[in-house]
Amino acid sequence: MHFELKALSREAVPAALEKAHRYRLLNEPEQAESICEDVLRVEPDNQTALATLVLALTDRFGGARPVPPRRVRDLLARLSSEYERAYFAGLIAEREGLSWMRSGQPRSGEAAYVCFREAMKNYEKAEKVRPPANDDAILRWNSCARIIAANPDVTPTDEIRTRTHVGD
Repeated sequence: MHFELKALSREAVPAALEKAHRYRLLNEPEQAESICEDVLRVEPDNQTALATLVLALTDRFGGARPVPPRRVRDLLARLSSEYERAYFAGLIAEREGLSWMRSGQPRSGEAAYVCFREAMKNYEKAEKVRPPANDDAILRWNSCARIIAANPDVTPTDEIRTRTHVGD
């Protein structure tokens, strides 16, 4: 079935974004996603809507109706700041790692490790271009490091382990 979507008025954008934030807090990422899509139809470059959409989509990683990480990564190019692109790339990888870690699938710890290391690299990029007094990327990097340290199954594959220790 196909429905023609109704347009949100520009005046309603701030209130709609507040609702999207609330729906994320209520663990209703699909509702937050829908609201962000409505905002982006009216204001395609709205950075708050894009950031909230990324967060809402990553909230669904590992859920009953998961969103492919590639779909979320495609949104990064629409973020206007280098910091936001690097930070959210890290966040996407970190949340994908958490999803792998919680999945219980065979070799999920190895997949989680790869994701956490990717996240850490992106957080390091974000740290270099962060706004003053914004240490969010550092906090996230530390979180990934602690997760890896605290979970013995979150480990590199033998191939990655060999590559990283060659020449030590």
